[in-house]
Amino acid sequence: MHCAVGEPAARPALEVAEIVRVFGEAFRREHTVTPDQAEVLRAIVACRTPQLGGHLDVCDACGFSRPSYNSCRNRHCPKCQALAQAAWIGGRERRILPVSHFHVVFTVPDVLHRLAAFRREVLFDLIFAAASQTLAELARSRFNAELGATMVLHTWTRDLRWHPHVHAIVTAGGLAPDARWQASSPGFLFPVHVMGALYRGKFLAGLRALYARGAFQGFDDFRDPLAFHRMMAKLAKKRWVVYAKRPFGAAHHVLAYLGRYTHRVGISNRRLLSMQGDLVTFATKNGRTATITGVEFLRRFTQHVLPKHYVKIRHFGLYAASNVHSKLETARALLASNVVLSEPDNALAPDEEPAWKSTLKRLSGIDVDRCPECHVGSMIARPLPQILDSS
Repeated sequence: MHCAVGEPAARPALEVAEIVRVFGEAFRREHTVTPDQAEVLRAIVACRTPQLGGHLDVCDACGFSRPSYNSCRNRHCPKCQALAQAAWIGGRERRILPVSHFHVVFTVPDVLHRLAAFRREVLFDLIFAAASQTLAELARSRFNAELGATMVLHTWTRDLRWHPHVHAIVTAGGLAPDARWQASSPGFLFPVHVMGALYRGKFLAGLRALYARGAFQGFDDFRDPLAFHRMMAKLAKKRWVVYAKRPFGAAHHVLAYLGRYTHRVGISNRRLLSMQGDLVTFATKNGRTATITGVEFLRRFTQHVLPKHYVKIRHFGLYAASNVHSKLETARALLASNVVLSEPDNALAPDEEPAWKSTLKRLSGIDVDRCPECHVGSMIARPLPQILDSS
């Protein structure tokens, strides 16, 4: 769907919030709902409703007015990600190096999916560690340099099934020990089979260490003392798949591409097609659709709720926080860039800086301050009272 510049996209006909309103009670009866999941569902239902308060936008030219209700700002809410993405990109765009970047995806075999659901934070951390160590080691051995990488955790497939994996955006080269910029081969980072084998080895070594420390006590699949060792033998024989996509160039292209992943949730409202009776239909991939019960939809959706405060976006190598004012500055100077470094990521929160508005306008063409009626005036905010939930 395309919108005229300055006009927000039309509201989707069906939203996750409506599915929660209709099927939430049945879902809670049939499934155990964690406190984090319950909080997410409450936030999604309340988002941009009078329950959270808001303001009245009034055009200073034609007098057109409309209520604008506050968002919940929950990172799992499909309606809250565009502004969060714009603010995040505003904080990153002055850090990204002006070089080509590769997109690499690290997955885990489905044999590990149940274990990853049982010890989420532990297994997620292990994916990040094994992936980042793989890239760092290959950069040292292949072109004797330290590269930069930003990684984002996703846990879903297009039909909302459980599939933990990490997307990595990686510089096409790195900073050598003698302060030279060492570029990677054009159009090629590392052989995917080499990355897969090294990643597998590092992951399994970490898994073995975690098991020895008792990290998986209580996991039913390991009640048989030999079960873990059988699983490890099976995993060692499998080919671990690592995807690598061709590089893309300018820094603004990197950020626009990365932004599609950093603030994505399991499903957007625009992929929801219909809700009829007990069934929900949504778009999956390549024109295909899936139809499942509303309760099953909520089960799949809530399984992707991350532990509270879990950091799903991480920076490594030159992009690590510890290198921002040292190695990253050196690399930028070598690449003859005059870009100024940004403040920390949280410096451009929507309520504190207007920069997120200009970033959103540049990325999407939406000018949130322009009157949608006359397209001339600016919308001026006037407060609205918050309506407390009496339930």
